[in-house]
Amino acid sequence: MIPQQMPSPITGKMMPLIWEDRVMEFRKEKFHVLFPFYKCPDSGEQFTTTDTDGVWYRQIANQYCCKYGIPYMDEIVAIRERYGLSAAAMSKILGFGTNQWRLYEQEEVPSVSNGRMIRSIMNPKVMMDMVQSAQGCLNQKEFERFQKRVSHILSSSDSYHIQQYELQRIYAYARGKENGYGMLSLARLKNTILFILERCQEVWCTKMSKLLFYADFLAYRERATSITGLAYRAIEFGPVPERWERVFSQFDEIRQEPRAIGSYEGSVLVADAKADMSQFSQDEVAILDHVCTRLGQYSSREVSELSHQEQGWIHSQEQHSIIPYEYAFKLQL
Repeated sequence: MIPQQMPSPITGKMMPLIWEDRVMEFRKEKFHVLFPFYKCPDSGEQFTTTDTDGVWYRQIANQYCCKYGIPYMDEIVAIRERYGLSAAAMSKILGFGTNQWRLYEQEEVPSVSNGRMIRSIMNPKVMMDMVQSAQGCLNQKEFERFQKRVSHILSSSDSYHIQQYELQRIYAYARGKENGYGMLSLARLKNTILFILERCQEVWCTKMSKLLFYADFLAYRERATSITGLAYRAIEFGPVPERWERVFSQFDEIRQEPRAIGSYEGSVLVADAKADMSQFSQDEVAILDHVCTRLGQYSSREVSELSHQEQGWIHSQEQHSIIPYEYAFKLQL
């Protein structure tokens, strides 16, 4: 995770991490970002690192992709993996430069035309047309293998449509600023909850809501992208995922058990399954681990009271509105 301070290369004294609202230009357009940098208290010089530069760049990339309907980097990776092809094969089929698809998987933002072409091949019928159109650029063995793979995807399209319906039931918003530009993925959501349950054992629904909130908002602060793709609403008892009832009842591996402590009655989440950590990057695992270590021993009441100190909840709770992810840069945690 990004250190909150680092030694000045000039004086050796510790420099605080500062977040500054800036307007930056990308492809002749202007975008608002929260720009992180370290400032030497003696010289006034500003310094950035590879990690801090990645945060403001991803903020711009997310806004650009959202504006023009361009697939995000993780979606580009997922498209290729779904078809079981190499990056070089995808470039060849779509008529890109030899290494172009690989660059897109390394956070280069596609042009609008290339981005929309990539989005179009999410439809396997379009992908089949692309493979057939590229036949002259492929050897016969490649063509037959690619065609067979896409045909298999087409034959299982019913299960794909069911999955898309389930996503629409759980996620209240399309991917964008409301959900921290997080990937809408039932697998990632399920395994986030399973990871928290592994680390924290039985967790009341109220507490789980807050742990997910902190994991997603901390991920947005560190990586400009949430982990689960959930949006959070500010209610009386703190942040809760939008459609939280569906979120906590969606997965067969996770069940709710009624419990009572004194006069208080509620539901505890329990699970027998283990989390599939291959769903997450090393940075995401570190963030989830940090949240569980920091808050795992808190009671539901304690973690709710902590969330009431967050500026996002304070400024959203009166209207019970969605908490903007921009408040991630003011987290107290």
